[in-house]
Amino acid sequence: MLRQIEGSQAVAQAVALCRPEVICAYPISPQTHIVEALSRLVKRGELKPCEFVNVESEFAAMSVAIGASAAGARAYTATASQGLLYMSEAVYNAAGLGLPIVMTVANRAIGAPINIWNDHSDSMSHRDSGWIQLYARTNQEAADLHCQAFRIAEELSVPVMVCMDGFVLTHAVERVDLPSQEQVDAFLPSYEPRQVLDPAEPVSIGAMVGPDAFTEVRYLAHLKHLQAIEAIPDIADRFAETFGRDSGGLIHPYRTEDADTIVIALGSVLGTICDTVDVLRETNARIGALGITSYRPFPADAIRSVLAHAKQVVVVEKAFSVGVGGIVSTDVQMALSGTAVRVHTIIAGLGGRAITKTSLHNAFTDALADALEPVSFLDLNRSLIDRELQRMLATRRSGPHAENMLADVGAIAPRIR
Repeated sequence: MLRQIEGSQAVAQAVALCRPEVICAYPISPQTHIVEALSRLVKRGELKPCEFVNVESEFAAMSVAIGASAAGARAYTATASQGLLYMSEAVYNAAGLGLPIVMTVANRAIGAPINIWNDHSDSMSHRDSGWIQLYARTNQEAADLHCQAFRIAEELSVPVMVCMDGFVLTHAVERVDLPSQEQVDAFLPSYEPRQVLDPAEPVSIGAMVGPDAFTEVRYLAHLKHLQAIEAIPDIADRFAETFGRDSGGLIHPYRTEDADTIVIALGSVLGTICDTVDVLRETNARIGALGITSYRPFPADAIRSVLAHAKQVVVVEKAFSVGVGGIVSTDVQMALSGTAVRVHTIIAGLGGRAITKTSLHNAFTDALADALEPVSFLDLNRSLIDRELQRMLATRRSGPHAENMLADVGAIAPRIR
């Protein structure tokens, strides 16, 4: 059913249709609307049987989800930014235990300095936690990916993180085709856990593992992700058969067939990138785009296949590795190992800075002219940085960078010296 709906509300409706039995919630912007909507459904009796647990922290949310999943319940939670960091220990535990929990991450910058706007630094910080990571391009895909996430998680017994851009998607109101309960029931089987705490069949979950078996346990976690490379597109195909639309999968190429330059990105920025590609195509530029939906597991073979004929790749990233540069681009370079394809990194949109078609057009034009730096920061205000560097040279006690720069741009009053 087509509805004009906020992204968070669409995700809440999609999650409810998946019949979770335990929802653990702690509010943090910009995911709060998701769990608020789910709490109302539980309170009104529209989502049952389901226990909605108000917990005291994000660490508790994931801990309750772990307990619920181990006891045989379909478990769900949501978080963002500092909340994901706070539950970090439990996030790793959930993956290490192989529990099929589904979690929404409403992507938001990590402080300090404090920032509540969107980038991918939160989920990227947990890329090696053992969770599958799926990135939504639109609110339609965000809703669809949750239906697929429960199936992926339960077929492989591995947790799945659905990442959607905070505010850009979570608070955007647009048309979303929400499925019926009958469609979701036909697509998502009843939960049959591979491991469960059952008094009739006593077993320990989370036992101490020494050097004699730890490597093998960790290898099995790796093997599940390798299996997910096959399972994710298969489940996306089944989703398309049931719901009549293509959503999810590993990657989404756009005008790449004859492209010499291909732009790679994750999440909602792909809409702006594809629009920019269309504009450049009108000038006969041979440029295309490649969206990565499954970042973990990383679909190296699929990406290499699409990029086989490209001369250069531009990776637009909403997070970066301090002192190194790109995160996604490092994986792309691995996928292209042994080829002559050049890889450039553009760091963009940090802390919610707008990524405009004009800025992307300029950057892609530089790439087409072989004038793009290996690593660049889109719309970087160099004069602002230079002023701060001069302060640092002028005096030892130059003060905190963030406050100094805010004063420079007129956001706060300058310090009295």
